[in-house]
Amino acid sequence: MTLPTGTRRVFICGSALRGQPDHGNLQGAKFIRPAITQPRYRLHAAGEAWHPAIYEVETGGISIVGEVYEMQSSEFDYLANNEPPHMYPTDVYLEDGEVATAFFYPQELIEKFNWVDISHLGSWIAYKNSLA
Repeated sequence: MTLPTGTRRVFICGSALRGQPDHGNLQGAKFIRPAITQPRYRLHAAGEAWHPAIYEVETGGISIVGEVYEMQSSEFDYLANNEPPHMYPTDVYLEDGEVATAFFYPQELIEKFNWVDISHLGSWIAYKNSLA
């Protein structure tokens, strides 16, 4: 797959999904498709359930449901500047073999703060719905 110059594919799995409060942080990014990661990740609720926190594991991983967007560099920069502290962009491996960019949270900080592991739910939306 060849992307237009100056763009990248980004996997979104939290508060910037369609219908979620931070969706505007994607600005004019083009929705490509729903997506699921390979089962290589853990999903936690950061802080007081204000944001998802994901990281990669060697064993015990799950697949996470999300969406793929195509972003211009300026849209990606805006999103990156509006992510919570400590989040960083890295590769995420999707079920169909595509590699996109996602924002991860350092596992050591998740463990330090003992944030709730919501991996069994498989998605941020399922978690938010479980709180309703």
